[in-house]
Amino acid sequence: MKTKRQKAIAQFAGAKEGPAEEPEPAQSAAKPVSRLAQWPCQIKPVPIQAPFFDGAKLLIAADCTAFAYANLHEEFMKGKVTIVGCPKLDDIDYTDKLTAIIRDNDIKSVTIVRMEVPCCDGLQRAAEIALQASGKFIPWQVVTISRDGRVLY
Repeated sequence: MKTKRQKAIAQFAGAKEGPAEEPEPAQSAAKPVSRLAQWPCQIKPVPIQAPFFDGAKLLIAADCTAFAYANLHEEFMKGKVTIVGCPKLDDIDYTDKLTAIIRDNDIKSVTIVRMEVPCCDGLQRAAEIALQASGKFIPWQVVTISRDGRVLY
């Protein structure tokens, strides 16, 4: 039986009552591989200019996406420079930093991967404004992940 706190957390998170009854996924012979191409990856400490940005396909991902979408590394990070952040937890507007990264480097494309939740609006908005403020015409896209781990686009 759930406590009041557990029920409140489940309700806030949109979780279903009771334990999840999901079948075990089939085991793959291949071990998952990290596709993180550089360090640091958090937006706050990443330098504005760095060699890894030269000619990069840039992935700007919300922190939670790596936990909500199990195949983020293979489907979105592979072949990209990944920077991650959460404007709600960092309590910061990333617009100026993202503008400088895009403006001052040879970025080839930008993919924004966010969650369907309202707090990710800030990350998407900062990236969109940064793309516009950079003065460059760069292909970009936004991918939205649901709380239950589906790609919503």
